This record gives sequence, structure tokens and C-alpha cells, in this order.
Amino acid sequence: MLIRTALNPCVNPHLRTLTSLAQEGGRGLVLKSLSTDVYENLALEDWIHDHVDLQSRTLLLLWKNTPAVVIGRHQNPWQECNLRLMRDRGVALARRRSGGGTVYHDLGNINMTFFTSRKKYDRVRNLRVVTSALQQLRPGLDVRATERFDILLNGGYKISGTAAKLGRVSAYHHCTLLCGSDRSLLSAVLRSSCQGIQSNATPSVPSPVKNLQDEDPSLDCRAVMDAVAAEYSAQYGLDHRVSDIDPTDEISLPGIRRMAQDLKTWEWVYGKTPKFSVRSGFEVRDGSSSSSAALRMGVRNGLIESCRVELPADWLPAALCDELAAQLIGGRFCPGETAVLTAAVLRTCPQGSEIRNKWNILCDSVAAVM
Repeated sequence: MLIRTALNPCVNPHLRTLTSLAQEGGRGLVLKSLSTDVYENLALEDWIHDHVDLQSRTLLLLWKNTPAVVIGRHQNPWQECNLRLMRDRGVALARRRSGGGTVYHDLGNINMTFFTSRKKYDRVRNLRVVTSALQQLRPGLDVRATERFDILLNGGYKISGTAAKLGRVSAYHHCTLLCGSDRSLLSAVLRSSCQGIQSNATPSVPSPVKNLQDEDPSLDCRAVMDAVAAEYSAQYGLDHRVSDIDPTDEISLPGIRRMAQDLKTWEWVYGKTPKFSVRSGFEVRDGSSSSSAALRMGVRNGLIESCRVELPADWLPAALCDELAAQLIGGRFCPGETAVLTAAVLRTCPQGSEIRNKWNILCDSVAAVM
């Protein structure tokens, strides 16, 4: 039986499609997502983990996303990526429910999720599926898994990273595989633009990366996905068949849309960041007049819980610095909300153009930290 008791297909006839796939798959199943939306695909992972009985079968999900940065559950996005560049380039930010480090996804990157019972969870075997598949495509290709459960090409270039979620009875292990990703954008968005952050969040470990297509142009996403599906089926004794699945199908996957929406919320993506502090110094300049400023903040659940802005009183009155700090406390640590809050204070500023100019410069500098 695929669906747990609460979702028994005898009770809900709309679940027959997914159930019949599992019954036809017998001991295992290979699925390929029809979506390229990062939130929909992450929701599909969690739906399968939460609702599918994996005690007597295994399942492989293959999926790709349009450009996105995906951080681990316990990471700090301000430390991990260039949020300003991502906003400018339309690169989505998502927080997954597994641990591990930050990865960049685009349509040149494959994602693979191996589902099993917790007792049968085996990352070594899963990575062997991937490396064996690649070597079937190109005999002699130098790909091997590391003790960190990454996959290296030619001994020094990372082409795959790993993360996992272990539930009470079920588990999944997912990994990436670089085939033909935009490496220049990957490098740019995975470089933090925020300075002065102090945090105990899980840091990513930078590594040199390479695409498989840099080694062999024939190793494109379609060929590699087909090879991984074939190798997985061979190792688990399954019929070599890949079934498409639509993660927006609310009839077959009840609750899936709400799960995807939850993954998009600010409270999840940013608000789940472990507590951190900011200690940043910067220069503010208004024409020929300049000064050094200091910013001290404490941030919990993505919200500013303490703030202090320090500037010489002869550049900007201390009362205005204190007013700025007071306005920011309780707000989100993000430039959009900061702009709204500082605009409210601007209306109370003295009308002199010099003070207003300096105030705007200070506010822009504070927002740039975010």
C-alpha cells in the first residue's frame, strides 16, 4: 500500500493515479517532476516523505528548476548569497527542510531525491547509482564520491552536493549534479554581499566546481537523467520506466499547493534564520563632507530586536540616529521594509536640504547592509 491510512485510495478515489503507479512499480518507482518551480518541487519532496509508505519500496524523484538558490534548513541567507544580485536577476531564494549547504539550481542542473525507509537510508549506495550511471555514459570518466558525500570530477572539481532529511520512519537523500549550469551566475550569487554578520548558522564549504559538459558536451541533462534512471532501476531490480508527476495536482496530492505556498513565505525563507548579529562600519559621504558610521544590530527570526547607529553629531544629529534605530527595531531585516520605515522618519526631519540629504545617505547605507 503506497498511501498511508489517512489517505487510503479506497476512501478517496482521486488518489488512484498515484496509487496505481506505485502498484505497477512494485518494489520501487522512478518519478520525474513536470515542474521547474523550486517551491513546487521542494513541496513534492516533502509530500512524498510525509504521505508515502516507503517501508517496502524505494523511490527516485528527478527534477530541475529555473534559476534559484536553495539554502539548508539551518543556514543564514545573508551570509550565503548575494541577495541584491538575486533580486536584480530574478533568481529565487528557497529554504529546504533538509540540512547541508547552499546550492545554485538552474535548468543545467539536475536534482535527484532518493526516498527510502529510515532503516534503509544509504547515501553511499545512492551516490554509487549516480557515478555508475555517468561511467556507463562515458567509460573511464573520473567521478567519485567523497567522505562528505559530494561527487568530484577529475579529483578536484565538485559536480554534486548532498543533503538529507531523516524522519521517524522515512528518509530522503537529495543531491545535485552540474551538467551545463551558468557557472558565472552560480559564482556570483553564492558570494555574500553582507558584511559584519556574526552567526552560528551552518556555513557552506566553498569548492571549485565544473560542469560535466565541460568534460564531454554529450553529457547533457536529458542523457544524464535517463542514465541515472536506468542505473537506479537496474540496481533495485525495477522495470526501467520513468513516470511523470505534476506537483501542482491537488487532486492526486492533497495539500500540495499549501505546502508550496508555505515554502515561499518570508517567515520560512528568512524568518527561520538562526539568531545573528551585525557589526558593520561604513563611510557616509555628502559632497565634500564625509564621516565614519557604525551599525550594531541583533536579529532574531529575521526581525531586528536591537539596533544602534553611531555617527559624529557634527555630521548628523544624534537624535536622528536614535530615531532611525528605534524605527528599525521590530521590523524585518530587509531593504524593502527599511525603506518604508525610514521614509516615515523622513517626514519628521527638519526641512533643511543638507539634513535630509545626509539622512537619505545614511538610510541607503544601512539598507545596503541587508
